[in-house]
Amino acid sequence: MRRRYPVAVKRDPPSPSDTSAVRIEPLAGDYSALRFDRAPPRERDNGLRVRRWGLRGAILVAAGLLLALVLGRQAMSEWLWPDTRAQSLREEATRALAEGRLSSADGHGARELFEAALALDPDRSDAREGLVKVGRVALDQAGQAIDGGHFDFARQRLDMARQLATPRDQVEAMARRLREREAAHAGLDRLVADAATARAQGRLDGAPDAALPLYLRVLALQPQRNDALEGRDDTLADLLQSARKALTDGDLARGAAGIQRVQAADPGHADLPDALNLLESHVERRRRESDLALRRQRFDDALAGYSDLLAVHADDDAARRGLAAVANAYAARSERLAADFRVPEAETVLLQARGIAESAAIEVPAVALAQQHLDRARESRKRFEQQAPAAQRQSLRRLLSEAAAAEQRGDLLTPPGDSAYDKLRAAQAIAPQDPAVRAAAARLLPAAKRCFDKELSANRLSRAGECLDARRALEGGGAPAREAAARLAQRWIAVGDERLGAGELRAARSALDAARSLDPRAAGIEELSARVRSAEAASN
Repeated sequence: MRRRYPVAVKRDPPSPSDTSAVRIEPLAGDYSALRFDRAPPRERDNGLRVRRWGLRGAILVAAGLLLALVLGRQAMSEWLWPDTRAQSLREEATRALAEGRLSSADGHGARELFEAALALDPDRSDAREGLVKVGRVALDQAGQAIDGGHFDFARQRLDMARQLATPRDQVEAMARRLREREAAHAGLDRLVADAATARAQGRLDGAPDAALPLYLRVLALQPQRNDALEGRDDTLADLLQSARKALTDGDLARGAAGIQRVQAADPGHADLPDALNLLESHVERRRRESDLALRRQRFDDALAGYSDLLAVHADDDAARRGLAAVANAYAARSERLAADFRVPEAETVLLQARGIAESAAIEVPAVALAQQHLDRARESRKRFEQQAPAAQRQSLRRLLSEAAAAEQRGDLLTPPGDSAYDKLRAAQAIAPQDPAVRAAAARLLPAAKRCFDKELSANRLSRAGECLDARRALEGGGAPAREAAARLAQRWIAVGDERLGAGELRAARSALDAARSLDPRAAGIEELSARVRSAEAASN
């Protein structure tokens, strides 16, 4: 708020001649109460504070700039004056070139320094010309290395000269000179003779002193040498012949490897197109066989077939899908084993499934699910063992004792209910993973196998089926048990065919049903089924 000061007004006495108005004169009044030398107290304090912080800020900014200059004057100078840094790099590169340091892993070679200078200042031609000089010196050093017999170093310098756009005719001339000197140094006549000896001994490939590697080494030094060219072609022909034989023998992976080796060594070999066509025909045949094995649940055969296909063509998506199906089947088998508390067997099968998925680089979600089931089965089994009542443990010991007594009597599979197998099966229902139960199963398994072979040889097929059931219970549904089931199914198919020929339709139907229960995809089962249906229709 502004102050108001009183102003004195002087009134003159009225003139005798003027009685209508009175003149008023302004006066300044009293100036003693006015203060012009200082601001009010509040405003004065604010001003001092502003001036004080302004001074402190200036001091801090100055200190920061001084510290930046002291600690980073090189980096700042490069930022403020990039041309200075580029010039410094060019000078350092020139010195390195004069000293013969063309390249260095630490970045202080002439090549690296000139490239850095060119990156900072692409418009200057000095660095570009410097790189051209580096290429020329590299070519000179290659010549010196050839004269001194340092062939590896010469190849390195030739590669550098090529990369730095050194005139191609000069580089190729130096490369020919290098090959000639290497050929003279290596003793090519001796190498050709060694290659011919290796071929005569059947050592075609697979080792440094085999025929093909030796011929290829000679031709790398003297590409137009006739005896080496002829020896290489003959060796490749031998390899193709060996590959064809491998394909005929069913070894797809080895046959494909031989053909692909020939293709890599000489893509224009005269016999290669026929060999490639033969390979593809065998690939398609193996694919059909693998698909059939998968449909018939012969997973081991399918695994081998799809693995061979993937070895031939790494990008074979159909083979990968087949392997994924096999891995899924193995995972499902692991789940079934885990459900029966056969934890070690489940772990083994699951490990196979995981290995298939990893080798083929495929995702198989069923493997993770099977692992979860296995973990739960393991925990359940652990809780059961901890919580099993005394009565169950006593019953388990009694059954194992009775099984051992039956085994001693020779009653392995008969009589029903009192055989060692029946007692063991009851024990397995109580504690399938008990060490004593597993040991008893391991003792009985050979007897079950002998029983199956004996009954099958005697053509007592029903009894052989009982032995097979015991075998499956003791060893699981693995490949050996599936093979035995397939053998028994074929025998039932033969019986059905015989009974059908004799006009015994009911016996033929029973034999067909028995075969189908053992192996639904057994060879000949569909033909027998069609004949039985036709005969039944005709009889009706």
